[in-house]
Amino acid sequence: MRNWLGEIDSLLGEIDRTVRGAARTVRSAFDEGPFEVLAYRGFGNTTSAYVYGRAQENRGVGPSNPSHSALDNLMNTYRRAQSHPLAFADLAVTFGSLSVKLKADDEGFFTARLDLAAPLSTSSEWNAYHVDLLAPSRPGLDRARQTGEILIPASSARFGVISDIDDTVIQSRVSNFLEAARTVMLGNAHTRLPFPGVAAFYQALRNGVSGDERNPVFYVSSSPWNIYDVITEFMDLRKVPRGPVLLRDWDIGFGALSSTRHFDHKGASIRTILQLYPDLPFILLGDTSQHDPEIYRQIVHEFPGRVRAIYIRDVTRNADRSAAVQRLAEELRASHASLVLAEDTVGAAMHAVEQGLIRDNALPAIREEKREDETAG
Repeated sequence: MRNWLGEIDSLLGEIDRTVRGAARTVRSAFDEGPFEVLAYRGFGNTTSAYVYGRAQENRGVGPSNPSHSALDNLMNTYRRAQSHPLAFADLAVTFGSLSVKLKADDEGFFTARLDLAAPLSTSSEWNAYHVDLLAPSRPGLDRARQTGEILIPASSARFGVISDIDDTVIQSRVSNFLEAARTVMLGNAHTRLPFPGVAAFYQALRNGVSGDERNPVFYVSSSPWNIYDVITEFMDLRKVPRGPVLLRDWDIGFGALSSTRHFDHKGASIRTILQLYPDLPFILLGDTSQHDPEIYRQIVHEFPGRVRAIYIRDVTRNADRSAAVQRLAEELRASHASLVLAEDTVGAAMHAVEQGLIRDNALPAIREEKREDETAG
């Protein structure tokens, strides 16, 4: 059955790409609207960096507003989902003294590793890069250009943090399809809810035990790039530490939401991060709703000694699932990586204090924020 589903999924994806490609060609002949380039947050070191983005027709979606109705949010969700990409667009990316030309894929997405000829001289964590749309173009319209940011961890960083987003940072209810769809489609950055205490805990991890370590935080999720602006706006509003947000293209097909694609995407993103920072240990955070514990176990085996701790939020509260995660925890002890299955943020934070990852005086703020978030929710 799996082989049949895989073949059907592949066929649906090919048909979908063909139909959408033909539709774009027809639409572009009549559309006179502006193009836009989205430059997502990248990450790197002084010699190499990864950048991500998309070229598309302007969606006309601005920042969210607390006064937006469910219908307003639904219409913005539709605009994001129905964004019209510029297939195989030609782009130029500039970072420091380096300028390279790229070609987007059939969905308008681009990604690149930028290798500098000489080390970049910077003491800033966030460094600008620029993306120019070279083609296509429309007469009378300015060429689309966007500035993005690349995170270069501070020399004071003692470890890095890699976190899932859905049901780890943001309450998404991904284990319940209808609840997840309602939350994403009818809500916005102002209405989405954090897990209680998560911002204070992540700030404590960023600050570290010295209080000023500036440990870098990365976010990896199987959510689609289409809602990148919602996620980053939510994090800014809730004061969750800024960091690169690595999402994925959400293809149409039976396998679009499959656990295999979730596993492959998240694992590949984490590997890229760990390989770019070979001297930095990491803390991994996730939840029980998908396969975060299993993905993180694989990472521990592939990168011995690189994972300091794993914090898994128990959102399913299912006895069988909890027992399975506890078995993984026992297995990982032999690799000197502790996996903590926590019911809430405070439980994870207390373990982080014991491990010398965060300051003990950060606990009162985490407890207070958890209480306030629970009251507000």
